[in-house]
Amino acid sequence: MDYKKIADDVSQKILSYSQDTSGWKVVKSSKNITVSWKPSKEYSGNIYRGEGIIEEIPEKVIPFMYLEKYRAKWDSALKSYSIVGEIDENTVICHCITHSYGMGIISSREFVDLIHIRRYDGGVVTTNTVSVEYDKCPVTSSHVRGFNNPCGYVCSPLPENPAHSRLVVFIQPDLGGLLPRAVVESALPNNVVNLISEARETIKKLLQG
Repeated sequence: MDYKKIADDVSQKILSYSQDTSGWKVVKSSKNITVSWKPSKEYSGNIYRGEGIIEEIPEKVIPFMYLEKYRAKWDSALKSYSIVGEIDENTVICHCITHSYGMGIISSREFVDLIHIRRYDGGVVTTNTVSVEYDKCPVTSSHVRGFNNPCGYVCSPLPENPAHSRLVVFIQPDLGGLLPRAVVESALPNNVVNLISEARETIKKLLQG
């Protein structure tokens, strides 16, 4: 599997999502976080875009979003999170298992993802993620294997205050199993709000005291 080509391809998609301003419909606004959606071009579900402000620069925000020593501590949606392989200094393979949610209506899922970090002019830092096959993480009967279509974080300095960042989250997971689409679509906006809110609180606590 050509992981470097996959990293390039998913990075181009996340960049295109961040530049796409048409067709988004706001589905939830809470805790100074806005979540929008539109039909995905990758699968039969929707792509969700969450946006919030974090009081730190992008280079300090992004490590909290993907490094094991941080992410495993703050993300309450995850039962476990680990980096299981390194392709190069900016590309890793991650294995995570979610908690069940919706009072058990959606059972826990596992994902094996490639995560690639990319930097752009103007201090913008992104994570670019897609599910992949990886020999060390074969499919088992222990968990339902989900698939993350291209997803990631785009973290940009806030123009009016470069010491703060605008964090934009894109997700479009195929959870697998026999789940009613309505159940999935009702749960995902809350997940995005919680993700940004928990990251913001943790970064403020650990970096700013």
